[in-house]
Amino acid sequence: MSDESPRPRGRYFEEFTLGDKMTSQGRTITEADIVAFAGLSGDYNPIHIDAEFAKAGLFGERIAHGLLVLSVASGLAWQLGFMAGTADAFLSLDWKFTGPTKIGDSIKVSAEVAQKREMPGSSGGMIVFNVEVTNQRNEVIQRGKWSVLVRSTPK
Repeated sequence: MSDESPRPRGRYFEEFTLGDKMTSQGRTITEADIVAFAGLSGDYNPIHIDAEFAKAGLFGERIAHGLLVLSVASGLAWQLGFMAGTADAFLSLDWKFTGPTKIGDSIKVSAEVAQKREMPGSSGGMIVFNVEVTNQRNEVIQRGKWSVLVRSTPK
């Protein structure tokens, strides 16, 4: 029996290279997603949940909560596996909501390594990812930077 833990699926800090880019599969945002998120978050803004109200609004129909789309984007990034078992903390984000997500839109996430910084005294270093969320028309609907503390290779 070995004392070593199995290698995690994710990359260690040293294995990331500036410019590395990962893109997720797509995921369709449904009416059920919006209703569930409204219930979970308590955000019952009628632009999300009232079809008649939304018809008269800026987008002419209901749209997904921006934070719902950000949450789904986080999950899509996680599913890519590059942080599985090696990301110790989500440190910060700088985020822009650049377009609506409508019921039936399919989104995907692209993450590119923009910066790496060793963090003495921690178990690894900080990776800053440039992240874009796009819809099925390749329109950027959200974008920004995610800073993640990533574990170093065990010695």
